[in-house]
Amino acid sequence: MNALSEAVSRIEPCLLDEARGTLLDLLAEIPAAASRLGARLHPKTAASLAALVRVMNCYYSNLIEGHNTRPRDIERALANDFDIDETRRNLQLEARAHIRIQEVIDAEAAAGTLADPASLDFLLRLHGEFYRDAPGAMLLIEGPGRSFRMVPGMLRNDPLHDVAVGRHVPPGSDSVARFMTCFSERYSQRKLSTSRRLLAIPAAHHRFNHIHPFPDGNGRVSRLMSHAMAHHAGIGAHGLWSISRGLARGIAGRSEYKSMMDHADSPRQGDLAGRGNLSERALTDFSEWFLQVCLDQIRFMEELFDIDGLSSRIARYAQLKEWRPEASRLLVEVLHRGEIARGDVATITGLGERTARDLLALLLRDGVLGSSSEKGRVGLRFTVDAQDILLPRLFSES
Repeated sequence: MNALSEAVSRIEPCLLDEARGTLLDLLAEIPAAASRLGARLHPKTAASLAALVRVMNCYYSNLIEGHNTRPRDIERALANDFDIDETRRNLQLEARAHIRIQEVIDAEAAAGTLADPASLDFLLRLHGEFYRDAPGAMLLIEGPGRSFRMVPGMLRNDPLHDVAVGRHVPPGSDSVARFMTCFSERYSQRKLSTSRRLLAIPAAHHRFNHIHPFPDGNGRVSRLMSHAMAHHAGIGAHGLWSISRGLARGIAGRSEYKSMMDHADSPRQGDLAGRGNLSERALTDFSEWFLQVCLDQIRFMEELFDIDGLSSRIARYAQLKEWRPEASRLLVEVLHRGEIARGDVATITGLGERTARDLLALLLRDGVLGSSSEKGRVGLRFTVDAQDILLPRLFSES
């Protein structure tokens, strides 16, 4: 690498000076759509849906990495039920780590304690937590002329860690710490207004991967970082949508994410092509595409989680199960209330006490209702087994 290529100015421009045209429209439309998403749902119902969204986010994030981990296997991993096949078990471990981290991010966002997602401490924590429970085989990085064990939560710091990503050659390991210090300063959330935070999400997503700060796991960390940044930008919608689904699917095709990331790597062409080392026009194109993906996903989830549509599909679920008609009435009532006391089942359904208890036991066994304790209040559970009916097209590739 020559001195110029290793200067931190290599990742400039980090931020677009202003938004015009399509970008300006997206900066207005995305917050409005995010504010509508789940607005009519009871918080308890929204929390149950968010748990399934985390499984979905993990599924699509894995798909981007070329790993088709079945949603049911991810759900098994959350219950500590692992496959005997080592490869599938390792994918389950990754999935469990991903969901655990996102759950913490969502909880900290709700509590107002979420750290700056661009800070180096936060990013090191993401990487360290993701690989915390990984077996040694998952940490072993091998390739032509190199073999080493990755340390969770540690930046690239050895020439063995350096690698080309497609046609892109990231900064050398001896420069990564400087680049990440620059990254954290340029994307510091406290320095940005709410709209600028939204505009910064696609730029930070690309520039993080352009630096490629870790030996492995950069894509997963960048998508979790973008999820956290969405919360800071006020469009997190309580965890009810996922950027990973959009990136995996694209707008017109599944190859778009890779091609748009490659496009954003383009160097500046001449003095009229913006400022900095990288193309400002390419960053604008990538930002427009990325934010359009965000808007498409928020709108998809808004339609999917519409309470009237959910009510109809929940009633149909009970009918397809051939349960007694009172089951539909009970499930729809729980949807609206968020959760109910077990003793309320008889009142809601009009059934006798014993019949009501039997119906409740049936729904608990099915998994469509659940409780945090043996005698506690019950609420809806949106399981992978039920999602084809309750939430169609959520895992359309599965």
